[in-house]
Amino acid sequence: MAEKAEEKTHKRKRRKESFIYGNYRSYYGYRIDRNVSEDPRLALMKKEWFEGKDCLDVGCNQGLITISIAKKFGCQKILGVDIDTGLIEAAQWNLRKAARTQSQPLTSNGERPLDNQITLSPGQGKVGPLEGEFQVNKGLLPEQVSFQAANILDTMRSSIEVYDTILCLSVTKWIHLNWGDDGLISLFVKIWRLLRPGGISLLEPQPWSSYTRNRGVSEVAKRNYSQIAFTPDCFRDLLLDKIGFRSMEEISGPSEGIVTGFKRPIFLLRK
Repeated sequence: MAEKAEEKTHKRKRRKESFIYGNYRSYYGYRIDRNVSEDPRLALMKKEWFEGKDCLDVGCNQGLITISIAKKFGCQKILGVDIDTGLIEAAQWNLRKAARTQSQPLTSNGERPLDNQITLSPGQGKVGPLEGEFQVNKGLLPEQVSFQAANILDTMRSSIEVYDTILCLSVTKWIHLNWGDDGLISLFVKIWRLLRPGGISLLEPQPWSSYTRNRGVSEVAKRNYSQIAFTPDCFRDLLLDKIGFRSMEEISGPSEGIVTGFKRPIFLLRK
């Protein structure tokens, strides 16, 4: 009995440690109510932040938000990056599926078949309605959207060296737990440097209570958690006074369609 209990504990620990970067395979299905027509965070975003602009989505996971923003707001280009190569493969699969749907002719009511649904790559499950509407976007998704497996803290290979808009949604905790205060500062500096003058960043930081719940994902996370000085309540001063953003405003967190514990504020940073 003791051996079985130990084996179960080992399996749970191994399973948890496999997502030490927050790279959950079913992240969107976990956070978003399947009955909601689009990710509620999209309702907080304005078209002028993306239309005709070069954009970057840091920690894009399976690329659903990335693709939705391209479709709904008409980006010039948007690059999604994630540290997990498996998630990037899933994102590329989702992009191919979305592009195939986009190429289908409009129905009599002006919609395309399967406009409201996207299925993840094999083994990823089903995530429910796809955010946004294809007909809003006049461009072609394969020309707009690309994905890259990369650690944002390292140099990224990209033909676009600077961006007008950078998204960083629910990423800061994982950077913080894996690379400590130095990693968090490096993330903020990298975002600032990658933005064009006048550019904006949308930041969705996780609260300190979320750090506490996830500090045990690895030994590195435990150690960094105990040494963190820049807790999320310090981010405003850090971003404005140390990093150099000229303003930071809350644009309000989503309320409907998000499971309890994920009603987080989103901040608009201007360079």
